[in-house]
Amino acid sequence: MNLARINTVLFAAIAAVCLYIVVAPIAPAITFWAATHTGNSLQKLSDSLRLPATDLRLSPHDNRLIIPAMLLNTPINEGADLASLRTGPWRRPNGSTPAHGGNTVIAAHRFTYTNPRGAFYYLNKLQPGDLIGVFWEGKRYMYKVASTQTVPPTDIAIEAPTPDARLTLYTCTPLWLPKDRLVVVAELESAS
Repeated sequence: MNLARINTVLFAAIAAVCLYIVVAPIAPAITFWAATHTGNSLQKLSDSLRLPATDLRLSPHDNRLIIPAMLLNTPINEGADLASLRTGPWRRPNGSTPAHGGNTVIAAHRFTYTNPRGAFYYLNKLQPGDLIGVFWEGKRYMYKVASTQTVPPTDIAIEAPTPDARLTLYTCTPLWLPKDRLVVVAELESAS
């Protein structure tokens, strides 16, 4: 009798894990669809890009990335190693900053089973012309998406310094078998 109960519990646990493995990668897509088709989340984020940095009541050390097309409003992590990537978008230390011009590079996870909706889960939604706001050290930098591309992980040229002020965002792709990098390059439109 006890073995039958143990078998039932083990079967239920295995079924729950299998269900999680299947549902976790697609659940963020369902919530994204719901958020963009109901409510005004997209409009609120778009409006926040138009506000002066002082109106958002951000401290000079509250560096943020706001991308309305991705429904993203999140802090930008600073750090010297990959550990910073675990908690959200990470400004690569070998890149520039918005305040210094050049190539500001930010990487983030798209999907992990411990964080199914990574910060850049929806990076593939960005199209040329979409706006990206970076609030950096109390100042707002507005970027416009110029291009998207997929490159192999060995392509380090995406992090190379540039003479023009740009923002490079990248993450792993495709979602189910992340063997490449999805790269979005945005050009600086304004700083205020």
